[in-house]
Amino acid sequence: MKNILIATYDLEVGGVERSLISMLDQFNYDNYKVDLMLYKHNGDFLPLLTNKVNLLKEVKQYSTFRKPIVTVLKDKHLLIASTRIIAKLHANIIGKLNRVSEPGYYQMQYMWKYVLPYLPYVEKEYDVAMSYLWPHDFVAEKVRAKKKIAWIHTDYSTIETDEKRDIYLWSKFDYIVAVSEACKVSFIRKYPTLENRVKVMENIISAELIKKLSNELVDNPLEKDTRFKIITVARLSHAKGIDNAIKALKILINKGYSNLVWYVVGYGGDEDKLKELINENQLNDHFMLLGKKVNPYPYIKAADLYVQPSRYEGKAVTVSEAQVLGKAIVITNYLTASSQLKKDIEGLICENSPTGIATEVERLYVNEKIRSNMEIENKKLIYDNAVELDNLYRLIN
Repeated sequence: MKNILIATYDLEVGGVERSLISMLDQFNYDNYKVDLMLYKHNGDFLPLLTNKVNLLKEVKQYSTFRKPIVTVLKDKHLLIASTRIIAKLHANIIGKLNRVSEPGYYQMQYMWKYVLPYLPYVEKEYDVAMSYLWPHDFVAEKVRAKKKIAWIHTDYSTIETDEKRDIYLWSKFDYIVAVSEACKVSFIRKYPTLENRVKVMENIISAELIKKLSNELVDNPLEKDTRFKIITVARLSHAKGIDNAIKALKILINKGYSNLVWYVVGYGGDEDKLKELINENQLNDHFMLLGKKVNPYPYIKAADLYVQPSRYEGKAVTVSEAQVLGKAIVITNYLTASSQLKKDIEGLICENSPTGIATEVERLYVNEKIRSNMEIENKKLIYDNAVELDNLYRLIN
């Protein structure tokens, strides 16, 4: 039996975390013993973790990563707090030199770079160690394993990173798993020397579980709302384009479509900005932020249309989940969009702008036949996770 380590930050509500939970739920525990390293034992998905996985004890030093620096100082992790401050200063300098308005990716890289000397190694040696979320410094530098695998969940053409630092770390992995073919292509364009290491493995989703959870009784405002209901499930961040969704709805309301309402399930750092934008556009009765929901499926089920307004994606798990529930889809034309669905059959791919989103939402709102045909096509889809897991087992072995 092979010993495997899987590492990630936490199990907060998110598409990547949901995919990990599904993968662990369907893993072959007859052949593999799996340890899970969470940097912090935190998140609403923790109760969903299968008891077949051995959750390693939380390590204090690693639990600091998503805490504010002030909190880290109060917890007396002075060296770690100092490295966070240095990383932030370094990232801001590099960001200005490269004219990057948001140097967050640099900051994450430099945080790990400077903090590594003060982090403990994992004592146990593994057959395979997997790093499920970038940056991958922990598995690269602090774990001993015969084979190492790292995951790509984003479109690398859209983010600014310290490429030299990235290549140094990626080169420590035997395989790099991209969650879509388009995701793989964008990564190879940025890092062509790593091409031979990159494999594709689609996100694991459990269609049966999604359908079951969609019937759970929740306090669901969509069930009482008689208007045409659009829904998005996403983190409230710049990458997810919720601001463009608000502007798109304003365009549609101004055109006289007062029967539209848009619900968003999710949470994140942009919440206050988005509330302000909703208020500015006088959409308080038409654009609703529902906040964090551990189970988003009853809300998707009760909607008439699913829209993913992202600026960029690796592969949006939520789009596949909306397809499982038989929804017509509109997604923006982010680089990996064509890998999400069959255009004009399972959904529409629109220009990545408020006007583009508004145009295609309007098309499906006024044309019930097109919308109905898409719903039928999506209900036919079969999600064969066995194929994706077999691909992973081949890499392991």
